[in-house]
Amino acid sequence: MNISAFRKRLLVGSLGLVLGAGLLGQAVAGEQLDSIKKAGTINVGLEGTYPPFSFVGADGKLAGFEVEFSEALAKKLGVKVKLQPTKWDGILAALESKRLDAVINQVTISEERKKKYDFSEPYTVSGIQALVQKKDVDKFKTAQDLAGHKVGVGLGTNYEQWLKDNVPKAIIKTYDDDPTKYQDLRVGRIDAILVDRLAAFELIKKTNDTLAVSGEPFSRQEAGIALRKGEPELLAAVNKAIDELRADGTLKKLSEKYFNADVTQ
Repeated sequence: MNISAFRKRLLVGSLGLVLGAGLLGQAVAGEQLDSIKKAGTINVGLEGTYPPFSFVGADGKLAGFEVEFSEALAKKLGVKVKLQPTKWDGILAALESKRLDAVINQVTISEERKKKYDFSEPYTVSGIQALVQKKDVDKFKTAQDLAGHKVGVGLGTNYEQWLKDNVPKAIIKTYDDDPTKYQDLRVGRIDAILVDRLAAFELIKKTNDTLAVSGEPFSRQEAGIALRKGEPELLAAVNKAIDELRADGTLKKLSEKYFNADVTQ
């Protein structure tokens, strides 16, 4: 065999391997819903430190709006839910690496995130809220009032990006866990934190009114369930489940339980 013929066979063989791998990838993609149903369990990631969405209750068990929402969603899918507490800065990576089937953790739907993940229809609607010590309640009436002040946000969150884009002169302090962020605000190491408006009122209640919201929400936020791309059957099933939970009143009931209002639409 001459060298030219050998190269040609090598090229054809390599091309076959590439095409075969592509076909295998196509065969695997889109089968996540079947895998979940066969296992009888959907693995859901959440932080577990973000009341009232998810937190550890007095009995040591996970509780909160998104905990009960996850349980109700799984029931509609005909499976059990396995809740996996995961820090925010690693939660989407855990989804990508297939350690999680879904993330239900107030993940704001954004154009940038939609490039990497599929999202269900929104299940809560809220806004970005500045939370401060009570003595500073009138300090930040508009977003631009944050300029020159130390503002705490979760590392890699929508709040961090929003602050960079909209108030570049703010002094951004990032945190990889919520309790440290809240503590720094209470002791005055930072001037404000940006949180979901819905979570802000729960935090105020839990800190005996030592904290307060400052100003109106800065922007609208819609949270959806984050899923890996390439799983249209799972996405359709999740959206159908959300529609059913909305239609039968479950979503509204859970919302009123944790927020005293319907924040799901």
